[in-house]
Amino acid sequence: MADTQDSFIVENIKSVVAGGVGGVAAVLTGHPFDLVKVRLQSGQQPSMGAAVRDILKTSGPKGFYRGVVPPLLGVTPMFAVSFWGYDVGKQLVTDKKNPNAPLSIQQISTAGFLSAIPTTLVAAPMERVKIVLQTQDSSKSKSTLGAIKSILASGGVSSLFRGSVATLARDGPGSALYFAVYEVAKKELTALTGAKNGELSLLAVSTAGGLSGMAMWLVVFPVDTVKTRMTNSVTEKVSAKHAITEIYRKSGVKGFFPGVGPALLRSFPANAATFVGVELTHQFFKNYT
Repeated sequence: MADTQDSFIVENIKSVVAGGVGGVAAVLTGHPFDLVKVRLQSGQQPSMGAAVRDILKTSGPKGFYRGVVPPLLGVTPMFAVSFWGYDVGKQLVTDKKNPNAPLSIQQISTAGFLSAIPTTLVAAPMERVKIVLQTQDSSKSKSTLGAIKSILASGGVSSLFRGSVATLARDGPGSALYFAVYEVAKKELTALTGAKNGELSLLAVSTAGGLSGMAMWLVVFPVDTVKTRMTNSVTEKVSAKHAITEIYRKSGVKGFFPGVGPALLRSFPANAATFVGVELTHQFFKNYT
């Protein structure tokens, strides 16, 4: 019984560490694209080119990593919880009568959706701080601590979690699609590369990871735009209904997709890096622990 419990704890720790490694790789690869996306979604810039020129003019190349501290600080728990939640979700949906049977797409999607529930508790406040940093006037404090203090002073702890429902509405379906596309694409691409059964193909993993990220963003992007509008103000509380109404009134349907170009440009390399980090970490544990 003790050995079983120890094994369960160890496997959970491995999932947490692998997710953290993948998350760090994702942030370092994708943050500049994410910054441009948020500038477009918040209405600060009219085009991707204008956003890039403004960032270079005001802050230089280092400006593309403005607001990177919150996701880096939160990336370990967020991605760790996400991939841990996915592994737990797979355990929950596995047929107990036939535990070795491959999971169906429906089971994988369900596990992916379940992973978003605990992840939201970490992701929502982290993204709130990040977006405030990315969209506030350049004359104001650029520190993470300064942004947190401003948010707490204006609305208390609840203000730090503003947009949590929108985050779950985005990440629940998004995670379901994300992991389903990855698992299916990795299986098919691994076969095409000629890798032997159980052998890790980095080409298959990175390509499948990139495709899964692009698929997810295409579907959830409108929700992400609404969430950005709800969370980019330090003082003003914006409801989802108000954000949706204002976006549609000003720009119509296309208003829900500003910054989709940078988001898709970011999603492929960032998610390729994520899954390579996760898979290599699991392979390391398999070979050396």
